[in-house]
Amino acid sequence: MRPDGQEKAARGGRRDEDFQAFAAARARPLYRSACLLAGGDTHLAEDLVQEAFGRIYAQWHRTSWFGTKRRIDNPAGYAHTVLVRVFLSHRGRRSSGERPVDAVPDGAAPQGDPELRLALVDALARLSPRDRAVLVLRYWEDRSVEETAAILHSTPGAVRTQSFRALGRIRAVLGSGLDELAER
Repeated sequence: MRPDGQEKAARGGRRDEDFQAFAAARARPLYRSACLLAGGDTHLAEDLVQEAFGRIYAQWHRTSWFGTKRRIDNPAGYAHTVLVRVFLSHRGRRSSGERPVDAVPDGAAPQGDPELRLALVDALARLSPRDRAVLVLRYWEDRSVEETAAILHSTPGAVRTQSFRALGRIRAVLGSGLDELAER
């Protein structure tokens, strides 16, 4: 038997409240990851997070005819997976080739060495989207090889190989500048 309109509306309101609480709790971590994936482009990062939340919201409300919700076992992990997929699909669009010149992050750098942070973000921006995604997931977010492989629809062996090669590429981009920044 299908629920009446009032019961459906009440359930929908609870789900909206649940999603709003989830989005408020995950917005900052997703934005941080998006900034890294976007190579420091804060405007693109905001767009990526917004699109990711839109896709998550669409799944959040999926119900069957009997009113049972398909469960997302790990919503935070799912959100990061969606964010990375949104980023990778965005890089395939023609409009993604537009890049601002001499872009400076909008906010102040958090604790730590801001010059080192900016150098790393700039180096990440010079890598391919796939290399960037692997490095951000593995080393910035400290995810396991298996988690990274699942997010990127890849095998653990491929993630290990790509991590090794991407680290080599970022070292080449950073060159001796990293040693100078690290010595300070």
